[in-house]
Formats: sequence, structure tokens, C-alpha cells
Amino acid sequence: MRQDIRHPPALRMLWRAIFWVSFPFGILWFVLPVYGRELGATALEVGALFSVLSFVPVIVRPFLGRALDRWGRRPFLLIGLGGYVVALVVFCLADTVALLAVARFVEGLGQAFLWLSAYTAVADLAAGDRRGHSFGLIDEASMKGMIVGALTGFGFVVGMERWGYPLRVAWPYLFAFYTVSALVAFWNGWRGVPETRPQTTDPVQSRPVSAQLLALMGIVFATGASSAMIWPILMLFLQDTLQVSIGDLALAYLPAALVNAFLPSRMGRIADRWGRKGPMIAGLILGALASALIPRLRSLIPLATLWALESLGYCASLPAERAFVADIAGEDVRGTSYGLYTFAYFLGAALGPLAGGWLYDHGGPASPFFLNAGVLILGALLVGIVLRERTKPC
Repeated sequence: MRQDIRHPPALRMLWRAIFWVSFPFGILWFVLPVYGRELGATALEVGALFSVLSFVPVIVRPFLGRALDRWGRRPFLLIGLGGYVVALVVFCLADTVALLAVARFVEGLGQAFLWLSAYTAVADLAAGDRRGHSFGLIDEASMKGMIVGALTGFGFVVGMERWGYPLRVAWPYLFAFYTVSALVAFWNGWRGVPETRPQTTDPVQSRPVSAQLLALMGIVFATGASSAMIWPILMLFLQDTLQVSIGDLALAYLPAALVNAFLPSRMGRIADRWGRKGPMIAGLILGALASALIPRLRSLIPLATLWALESLGYCASLPAERAFVADIAGEDVRGTSYGLYTFAYFLGAALGPLAGGWLYDHGGPASPFFLNAGVLILGALLVGIVLRERTKPC
């Protein structure tokens, strides 16, 4: 992150903590379905490994948001970073599907605390006309950490395979490395991120739940469930259809990863200047197009193109969406508003992978992708019709 005087030092330190804690995320999405299958998991069980990650946020976040508004952001941010450390230790030891599920559950606990605290802190720190850009910077921190961690991890896994050691042997050493990166993230959060909760003496409390927030929650639930059902079975689908290795899939994803690493803050500036709804609609439409075309793939080059297109859509929509929540929430209830917003997303994310695994096994490999495309188009229509921007960003 550039040393920009427009960004408070606390935001820069939060950027570093997110960067280091994100190291395992990039490779985990690729290797978890494959490792789970090596341990004997079915497609439905692989989907459950993704769903279990979301169960804790579903339960915790509505209550956690109120706690952030009452006791501040910093304690829960540190709990989240610490939760990731514990989760990665369990991943090191996971040699059964059941232990993988435990690791994912603990990871979900860290996720529930960390990201809600981080988003609320960004809303506290960023000026109203820079919120989209600031949320984009945090997304970039996560993706850059994922790229560095994935390149390191894939290099290690491929090297081990060439020496004749399968993924099951490389797994504990890989996640020992990621545990160290999570400890570095915790240190950065402890050392450099202060409390950001606004101090207000206004006796009038804002309403955390508005009609616009409820409408956004409904859209996020549906599109989040739809998108979440794709990724777990996508790796299985591509391996079954294209007959390619994990390393080849990682290379195909690299252009998309670079898009996610450098464009969110720039796309966030568009949302700051021209409004939130346009980028949100564009992102959903691009995601729908990519999902509809994936079942027709027969080589890696079109796959890389579609992944990059889909990532461009997410870069446009997510900073705008998170800034929209900050726009409609009072500063004294930001934690509660983000808790409800992310609750809706993670409820969908908990149900989506289970539905995707079932559809893949019983409805045909292409059916989840077509269903996802339809839901995303519907979401784009609802954003255009239902949501109302309170003010135009400066």
C-alpha cells in the first residue's frame, strides 16, 4: 500500500494485517476439494467443508455487530486474527475429513470476527467520498496476500510431487508455513491498529435496520448462496472435464488473481464518483455471463479469460456494495449494520455449497452454473429496481 497521507496510519497497518493473514486463502480454495477427495470425501461432503466455514458467521455476526458498536472494533479484530492462527494449526494436523471440518469451523470463527471488525473499521476511518476506494484497498491487500501465499504454496506442492511426495505428505508442512504468516498478521494488528469506534455524545441513536438494508440483505443472500455453490464443485468439474492438474488450474487463475490484486481500489473510485448501483449491477452481470459459459469450456485459455472477466465484476461490485452499507448506516450503528449485511451473505454462503454439491451429483455437472447465472441476473435487476442511493458520492 502506498504511503498516501489521505490514508490514516491505522488503515495502513490494517492493510498489512490483512495481507499476511490472507496467505493461505489463495491455495486453500484449490487444494481443499482435492485433499478432501483424497481423504475419501464425496462431492456433497466437499461442499459441506465450504459450508461449515460460514456456519459460525451466520450465528455470530448479528450479535457481534452490536458488540462492536458497544465495546469497539479492536478487541474483536484481534480475536479474529488469533482465530486464524488456531485454525491453521488444526489444518496442520488434519488427516481426516472430520478434522478438516473442525479446522474450517475454527477458520469460520476467525473469519466472523476479523472481517466484520475490519469492514467496520474501514467505514470509521474512510471519508465518505473515499469509502469505495478504501474498501477496494483492503480487498487488494487480501488478494495480494493470497497471490504471494499461493505462489509459495504451489511451488512447494509441485516440488514435493516431483520428488514423489503426494499432497497428503506436503499438507502439514504447507500449513505450518501459513501458521507463521498468520502470527505475523496478529502482530501487525496488535501493534498498529488502534480503536476506531467514533466517540459520539449524540443521544439520538440511529436505526440499524432500514428498508434499504433489508432489501440489500435479501439480494446479498440470494446472490451469495448462488455464487458460493459454484466454487467447491468448480474444481471437481474442471478436473473431470479438462483432466488438468492443480498447478495448471492455478496458472489459469493467475490473470484473475492479478485483476483482484490491483483493480478493486480503482473500481472503488468509480463508485465514489458515479454512485454505488452501477458498479454493483455491472459486477453481477459479468458474473452471470462467466458462469453461463463455464460448462462449455474445453481448454484452459478460455477458462483463464472467464475467470478474469468474473473477477473484474467482483472488483466493481464489492467495494461499491460495502460502501453502500456505510452510506445508509449511522456511525453509531455501523457494526450492527455490517453484522446484519454480512449475516445475510454468510447464510447464503452456508447453504450454497450444499446445494451445489447435491446438484452436481444429481442434476448434472452443468446445472449449478446455469442456476447461478440466472440468480445473478435477477440480483442485478433487483439492485436497479429496489435500491435507492441516499446521496451521490462527492
